[in-house]
Parts: sequence; structure tokens; C-alpha cells
Amino acid sequence: MKKLLFVSILSLGFAIVANAQHMQAGKGAYFGFKAGLNVSNVIKSGTSDFKSQFKPGFAAGIFVDIPIAETISFAPELLYSQKGYQSSGNLLGGDYNYKVTTNFVDVPLLAKFWPGWEGFTVYLGPQVSFLTSTTESFKSGTTEFRTTIEERNKNLKKSLVGGVIGLGYEAGDQLGISARYALDFQKINADGTAEVPAYKNQVIQLGLSYQF
Repeated sequence: MKKLLFVSILSLGFAIVANAQHMQAGKGAYFGFKAGLNVSNVIKSGTSDFKSQFKPGFAAGIFVDIPIAETISFAPELLYSQKGYQSSGNLLGGDYNYKVTTNFVDVPLLAKFWPGWEGFTVYLGPQVSFLTSTTESFKSGTTEFRTTIEERNKNLKKSLVGGVIGLGYEAGDQLGISARYALDFQKINADGTAEVPAYKNQVIQLGLSYQF
């Protein structure tokens, strides 16, 4: 995991250097910050009757946009991203609420396209996600607990490969908004022995960006 994360960050570093060179050459590349809302849930596998619901979280990070053709650019990002799911219902005669929050470092490596609509962009590409921590909370009546799932993390994949597709709109030279859908191609369970259900992460992300 550490090697893969290092390679991903190194690749983004090269992209930032390339961005600076492009800017000096006047070729229209730029660097920026972004933050937004994650609405996440999971896609379960197997025959489990466990029902999950979407859970809010947040994402924030940096990005680089480097033109490679008139209507295409390379747009890698480095994001801190909260994912997970929640469940609620009735247990032993009382209402309960259960939440799992998974914290990731996401590295989307996106191709960005200008389809010819004024200000609009379309982008897609692979994403590598690195798990940093998993926290669960449970509340039912007077019973409440919150814990970081360290022991079970041994049986959870620390890096996942997925994909991203989205739509953006650039309002002027600095501000932008975007909406995207991200899906992991791999299940979070490393060997099937983790107590959490076997699932794949899915995230709907709404974001704001500021570019230099």
C-alpha cells in the first residue's frame, strides 16, 4: 500500500511540475483546490439481507489540469474522502442507528473533455483509493458507542481500484462546480473474514473548485 501511495503521490508531483512548466509556457494548464459533499453507500455481495442507506461525508484536496489536446486534458487529483454507509431500523423493540465511516485518500487519474457546450466538461478515468481508518457508531435508546475498527482493519483491503465518471461546469476563469459518480471495482474485504459485510464503495460527489 505504501509503495502504491508513494507512486501515486509522486505521479501527482510530476504533474504539478509539468503544470508549472505549461503555465510558464502559456499553454493554459492550472492548479487548484476543491472541496465538496460525498453521499456514499455500498453495493453488497452475497445473499445478506443487510440493508444500507446513503450517508453524508466530505471530500477535499488538490488537482492539476494539463491540456494534451484542444479539447482534452489530463486532470489528476489528490483527495481526502469520507465514504461508508448507515443503517437504521428496529432492534429488540427499540429504534437504532448504525453508521460506518471509511476514510480514504483518493487519487483519481482523469481524462477531461470539452464537448462543445459553453463552460461544461465531461471527465472519466480510473481511481486508486487508500484506506486510512474505519469508524463505526451505534445508537439505540440509552446505548451508544463509537469505535475505530483497528483489529478488523487487518482483514480489510488497504488499497482499492475503481472508476470515476462526472460532469463539470467552469464559471469564469477560477470557479468550478462538478458532480461525479465513483465506484470501486474491488470488495473491501481482503480475505472474507472481516466482520463488516463484503461490499464495494459507491459515492456521489458534489464539489466546488478554485483554480489558479
